[in-house]
Amino acid sequence: MTATIDPFRAMAIGQLAHALAAQGRSIIHMEYGQPSTSAPAAALAKAHHVLDSEAQGYWESAPLKERIALHYAQTQGVTIAPEQVILTCGASPALVLALNSAFAPGARIATARPGYVAYRNTVKALHMQLVEVPCGAEQGYQISAAALAALEPAPDGVIIASPANPTGTIIPPAELKAIAQVCQQRGIRIISDEIYHGLSYTGPCVSLLAYAPDALVVNSFSKYFSMPGWRLGWLVAPHDLVEAAYARMSNLFLTPPVLAQHAGLAAFDCTQELEGHITTYAANRQAMLDALPALGLAKIAPPDGAFYIWADIGHLTDDSMAFCTRLLQDTGVACAPGVDFDSETGHRFMRFSFAVSTPLVEEAIARMIPWFAQRAAEKGINPPL
Repeated sequence: MTATIDPFRAMAIGQLAHALAAQGRSIIHMEYGQPSTSAPAAALAKAHHVLDSEAQGYWESAPLKERIALHYAQTQGVTIAPEQVILTCGASPALVLALNSAFAPGARIATARPGYVAYRNTVKALHMQLVEVPCGAEQGYQISAAALAALEPAPDGVIIASPANPTGTIIPPAELKAIAQVCQQRGIRIISDEIYHGLSYTGPCVSLLAYAPDALVVNSFSKYFSMPGWRLGWLVAPHDLVEAAYARMSNLFLTPPVLAQHAGLAAFDCTQELEGHITTYAANRQAMLDALPALGLAKIAPPDGAFYIWADIGHLTDDSMAFCTRLLQDTGVACAPGVDFDSETGHRFMRFSFAVSTPLVEEAIARMIPWFAQRAAEKGINPPL
């Protein structure tokens, strides 16, 4: 019997947005968690050179694996061997490899709710049991060590994300350490999704590998490196799972795109350009935070990292999909419905992505302020001061 998988509703919003754009509408894409900038200039130049000079066969870049290992040493003070790095076609296959390498069908996997929609659906697709842990504002919308210690029976695994999608919240280092200790004591294997590392506004992001060397770590070039369409990521596998993870990668996906591997290696040397994107995101984040009172949105998750704002719109709607659809149709601003990320209470939340340019963020705010005011008036809510 096949698993029942929920749709990714933000994709439907995106399809409608593109259809409206094809009709000549001005659309601002804040529904997808992807940078609006292109790959770094040096990465593009390298790709052009390779495209013009080399055949594109199945290939894994040993230099890229070595550079990723060096990246952990330089940024985290963590030592991993290059052979622990499994190159993947983005973070999504890396998550599949991590789950399928470490757990059998029927395994119980804990995740935070709200959380990235693909955690829930990938666990289901692999015929594992989802253990959703409700995480509200008082927990920073994150799984805590105390919550993991209280789960009975202990799950076989847990997926941690810091910074998180959809909230942008970051787990403090002391809490990450406590989570690692609880998991070690209870025999819970950790999968750490670190795809948003490098995108932080409150301090550096700490890898779970600093506290749990046997964790499986998922990462990719899609976010910080601004290369989502290149489909390149990696899984750091503990020594006992390297062979299993590599076997699955080579059978299920063969290799990542060769062109992307060359470009990804070059991207590691583009720090100045990439840090410039962070400056833009920080300005966009502040613009959104400043606009929230005018939008009448008082309850949000603290966007410590990534490029999201997770906002409670329960005073305006109990159907976030319909709300976001109407927002798009009326204003041309596309946002993600909260029900993607929380099947229980997400009907009263929405997610804004501020990874677009600063002028587009400002234009989106200008369009949304009167629209949100009208929705409040329809509900008999006084306009914000």
